[in-house]
Amino acid sequence: MSETALVIISLLGGLAAGALVAFVAFAARPRRAEPDRAAADGIAQIHGRIDAMGSWLQTAHGQLQQTVNERLDTVSQNLGLSIQNTTKHTVENLQKLNERLAVIDTAQKNITELATQVSSLQGVLANKQSRGAFGQGQLEAIVADVLPKGAYEFQYTLKNKSRPDCAIFIPDSGPLIVDAKFPLEAMTAFRSALSDDERKQAIQRVKTDITKHIADIAEKYLVPGETQDIALMFIPSESVYADLHERFDELVQRAHRARVMIVSPTLMVMAIQVIKQVRKDAEMREAADHIRNEVGHMLKDIGLLGDRVRKLQTHFGQANNDIDAILTSTGKIEKRATKIEELDFEGDVQSAEIIPAPMTRKLEAGE
Repeated sequence: MSETALVIISLLGGLAAGALVAFVAFAARPRRAEPDRAAADGIAQIHGRIDAMGSWLQTAHGQLQQTVNERLDTVSQNLGLSIQNTTKHTVENLQKLNERLAVIDTAQKNITELATQVSSLQGVLANKQSRGAFGQGQLEAIVADVLPKGAYEFQYTLKNKSRPDCAIFIPDSGPLIVDAKFPLEAMTAFRSALSDDERKQAIQRVKTDITKHIADIAEKYLVPGETQDIALMFIPSESVYADLHERFDELVQRAHRARVMIVSPTLMVMAIQVIKQVRKDAEMREAADHIRNEVGHMLKDIGLLGDRVRKLQTHFGQANNDIDAILTSTGKIEKRATKIEELDFEGDVQSAEIIPAPMTRKLEAGE
């Protein structure tokens, strides 16, 4: 656009200069009745120059218009491409924005549902019976997810009429008892304590409640000759388990001395996996004993088969001997038939007298 402006300015400047020259020449003309010839020639030259300048201006104007049109076409094309690219990028960005908004909406719904679930969980944990059902349900889900049916029983009845939450059967020994009734109220009060007095009271309550619970498990669920030597206290919360081990180590040691093991959901899964492997090893040993017994029976059957084969071989040998004897008798019969065939029975009776006496005796003997 700067070149075009310069061309226009130069053209206008040339036109103005020509007009100025013509005006000066006209003004300088002497005012006489008859025009001077020299002035007429100058005016003719000025008219020629003006005509030439007009032609040049017309040509320059056409070139200028063509240049301006080409530049306008180029600018319009570039502007159209730029608008298309901008529209395309805008549409893509709007689509991405819609996708992100959809993700944000989904996340917001999940957060709302999670908040509802947390509120429900708080309601469950606030009620003792609901909390016990929650712990029982979590324990049942862990056990049933790992062990096969028949390897455990919920609400199992012992000989002392106690009914633990879960009994896991271990081969060649008594069941392992698991209790899920952890006293969570004291731990909740300990966590929510604001002053030192409230904290001291909550600590004392935690020690009292958990000590009593440990004693109840050891008394009810450790039955000599019927159950395992240890029992499990299931805590359905990893954070509560961590707080208990971090702040109340003396309670954990007291539980160990009472042969009560405190386990979290993660440790419970590990314990179940170990029990599953123990059951698998016992099943493999049982299968190995069964295979050993079957192999013994197979060896016995193979021995009987060998005896029968040897007897059959004896029968085959006797049959071969009988066949050889039959073949021998057949050979003798063939020989006798040949001898009989060689005798001449077409002569008279006197011919019989010709037969030597030994031959007559052999024939009579049937040899």
